[in-house]
Amino acid sequence: MNRAEHISQHGRTLLDRRNFLRNTGLSMGGLALTQLLAADGLMADDAKEKHKLPVRPQIDPSTPYAPRKPHFEPAAQQVLVIYCPGAVSHLDTFDYKPALTKLHGQKPPGLPTVTFEGPTGNIAKPFWDFKPKGESGKMVSDLLPHLGEQVDDFCFFHSLHTETAAHPQGENFFNTGFTMEGFPSFGAWTTYALGTENQELPAFVAINDPRGLARSGKNNFGSGFLPAAFQGTDFNAKNPPANLVRPKSYTAANDQSTVDLLQRLNSKHLQRFPGDADLAGRIASYELAGKMQTSVPSVMDISGETPATLSSYGVDSGTELKQEYAKNCILARRLIEKGVRVVQLFNGSDPSGGNGITNWDSHKDILKTHAMQAEIMDQPTAALIADLKQRGLLENTLVVWATEFGRMPFLQANGTGRDHNPDAFTCFMTGAGVKRGFSYGESDEFGFKAAVNPTSVYDFNATLMHLMGLDHERLTYYHNGLERRLTNVHGKVVKDVLF
Repeated sequence: MNRAEHISQHGRTLLDRRNFLRNTGLSMGGLALTQLLAADGLMADDAKEKHKLPVRPQIDPSTPYAPRKPHFEPAAQQVLVIYCPGAVSHLDTFDYKPALTKLHGQKPPGLPTVTFEGPTGNIAKPFWDFKPKGESGKMVSDLLPHLGEQVDDFCFFHSLHTETAAHPQGENFFNTGFTMEGFPSFGAWTTYALGTENQELPAFVAINDPRGLARSGKNNFGSGFLPAAFQGTDFNAKNPPANLVRPKSYTAANDQSTVDLLQRLNSKHLQRFPGDADLAGRIASYELAGKMQTSVPSVMDISGETPATLSSYGVDSGTELKQEYAKNCILARRLIEKGVRVVQLFNGSDPSGGNGITNWDSHKDILKTHAMQAEIMDQPTAALIADLKQRGLLENTLVVWATEFGRMPFLQANGTGRDHNPDAFTCFMTGAGVKRGFSYGESDEFGFKAAVNPTSVYDFNATLMHLMGLDHERLTYYHNGLERRLTNVHGKVVKDVLF
């Protein structure tokens, strides 16, 4: 076979190879152009396609907390999350199930014989009586009399379900969207996207329980793989930062001159390393710490609160733990007043962090454990919500009351406590953007599983972000080869609860 015949016989193959290489090159160029056009929204044929394009905040590392625009007009400018570690029993608080009273002491078929901590006992009626509250007639247990008086302002989610029955992983999942550690919290995502209006205080503050951190610790308010600037700042009213108080021998003028000198030195140092985002971020965090020397002591000083206000929160009544938590509630209100974007308030801590009952976990003697936690949480929390409303702060603030999962409708084999229930639990919202005196979804007749409008934690968090003007599908961060987001690849906004 001569060369011409070879080319003629195999020409198609040779041409296909050339075409492949040429077309591949053109395709790669086209893909690059498509990506550039898509980033500017120029490839969208309609609003729906444009709506789904990822949007990354443009953040100057030297001013990471500068306010930024949301994706769309928000209902809420700020958010307060009141988180109760340990799994509050929905069946003994807000989710009324008459069938439990009817079947008390029985063991109907279809319910499991073994759950998270072992063998189960019989169906148990609520440990506290339920009564209708407010104009809506919402049934609430006597365990929470103060919050019960406010149900006409609340939007309940009664069909929540989660991915795990373990406390640390449950806390992680509720607050970060993943059961594993190392992922950004809701507060970190929100401040990463929006910054904050007050440049003298942190964008995100975590007010931990006076007894210590919850089981998942700082992961509940951590920044994960987001820049460290967006992690929650941890402090509470029990331990005011005495080291921030300027010594009497050191004048305000001395203090200011020192700050001015540091700013000049930092500026020159940054000029030597242009474009070093990490260095700029460190300098910004140090500058915020310097501003906090004056802003934090003043916001934490509650001595100027009126006696009536202190009394309404319960600062002057009940146990020492209740009084300390009440002070934390006042601190939360003061931070919201000052424009802090996200405040996370904890009622409960890790059981290993102290002696006795430290959270809502109630595998035994639920009468004692829940009663103690409710006595600490109920009055101060209700006063906080009422105070925010009275001051007009709920018009722009979303308040969330939450826990990681619920508890079972039957007792454990010990006969005095309820086991973990990831398949049905209750949380509520109030304030900016949500309906009031409204209940969404239902658990089944036993409160065992979400039955009507089942709502995942992904859905709950997607709704939170929507109320803050953020599309949970668009707010992403590229990490380890993936576009990460708070809701992973799940979640839908629960539009029925929106006002």
